[in-house]
Amino acid sequence: MPLYRPDRQEAWRLTQDYEGGFSSRTFHTHDGLKLYARDYGYDDPRTAGRAALVCLPGLTRNSRDFHQLAVLLSSQGEKPRRVVSFDYRGRGFSDWDEDKSHYNLLVEADDVIAGCAALGIESAVFLGTSRGGLTLHLIAGMRPALLKAVILNDIGPVIEGAGLAQIKAYLNRGEKPRDWHEAVKLLQDIHGRAFTALTEQDWVDMAYAIYAEIDGKVVGDFDPAIAQQMKDLDLSQPVQTLWQQFDALTAIPLMVIRGENSALLSEVTIDEMRRRHPRLTALTVAGHGHAPIVHLSGIPDAILRFIGDL
Repeated sequence: MPLYRPDRQEAWRLTQDYEGGFSSRTFHTHDGLKLYARDYGYDDPRTAGRAALVCLPGLTRNSRDFHQLAVLLSSQGEKPRRVVSFDYRGRGFSDWDEDKSHYNLLVEADDVIAGCAALGIESAVFLGTSRGGLTLHLIAGMRPALLKAVILNDIGPVIEGAGLAQIKAYLNRGEKPRDWHEAVKLLQDIHGRAFTALTEQDWVDMAYAIYAEIDGKVVGDFDPAIAQQMKDLDLSQPVQTLWQQFDALTAIPLMVIRGENSALLSEVTIDEMRRRHPRLTALTVAGHGHAPIVHLSGIPDAILRFIGDL
């Protein structure tokens, strides 16, 4: 059943009906944009007293990336947990920003802080995939009390140029899917070598997380200006590291997940992260590239072990 999106307001209802298990929440940023979040288990009394898990997606991704994980954790046995996943400005069901310069990590970190305040989250475990993990490096300096523990999904203080080149090449590809079948095939062509662990259904799920049907066309669910920033990136210049920001994370429980075939996060970087944070929990996921899909390949069990009774 394709996800039909005639307009954003109607799409909220249809998405919830199609996938289920969450409530759509909105809040306003300091500059007046209306942003969107999925909230799983917030009204379940069994989640009270247990730290929520807040999920932050990658560069052009959105809250749908975490749906299967969120359903699992928010309905899990005796210890269900509230899970919140955000759409940044310009992604998913959140407003697009007329000022494209606002698509940057500092603004997005401030948006996450505002979203947590609006949803009554004073402290939580945070899971950040790729750009979401970079955002968490900044939040560690901006609002450290918000972070009870952090999970970095295929990201660290050093971003490898080879990985950035792959992302840039992916966003520069001219192919546009004409339908959902082509969307699935395109993702397999681009990412198949790195994600050997995925089944056919996993590729379909990925397509529905990345793309949306708007005005009869299957398109990436984000403001094209965000991709343009990556296209304009000069890879001949050194990429700034975030070791100073990372050191602010060493006071809290920290887990890092790396895809076995990732070109963005190196084992050398993880070794240095472990040296600076001796209690670091590290997981390498076989058959995954950048970034591992968090509801597959035993990752949920690893997350549950890490979170424990937080």
